[in-house]
Amino acid sequence: MAGGGGGGGRDYVGSENAEAMITIIEHKSIKIETLLKQSRPLEALKTALEGSHLVIGDERCKSANWIAVHRAIMAVKDVDAVLASLEPEYYDILMKYVYRGLSTGDRPTCDQCLRIHEKLTERAGLGCILRCLADTVNTV
Repeated sequence: MAGGGGGGGRDYVGSENAEAMITIIEHKSIKIETLLKQSRPLEALKTALEGSHLVIGDERCKSANWIAVHRAIMAVKDVDAVLASLEPEYYDILMKYVYRGLSTGDRPTCDQCLRIHEKLTERAGLGCILRCLADTVNTV
């Protein structure tokens, strides 16, 4: 379910579901922090990316989810090892968050996102970039 955004926008979070989604994201954030404290960055990244394709439509949900994903992305030290163990179904959604990170202008975030972008492009190919940029409906 962590793919690049399937559903064509049908599964978006409307304002009526936003509070429930915020609660889910808060629980996910706690799990991510626990995994990071256990030095398990791959599992933390997977947890952060899971369900991210459903968080569209409500800016509060997008922001809350970005904070969780950002925390997991910044904790990755060995990008090659993490990407080698990450299932391909996560590539497109990760690339979307890489671009979100680059858009922040924050130097440490941009540096990390550029490292991930380089390695992810090597592994997933240019199609990953094109799918990410072409999908204007399922934005993160």
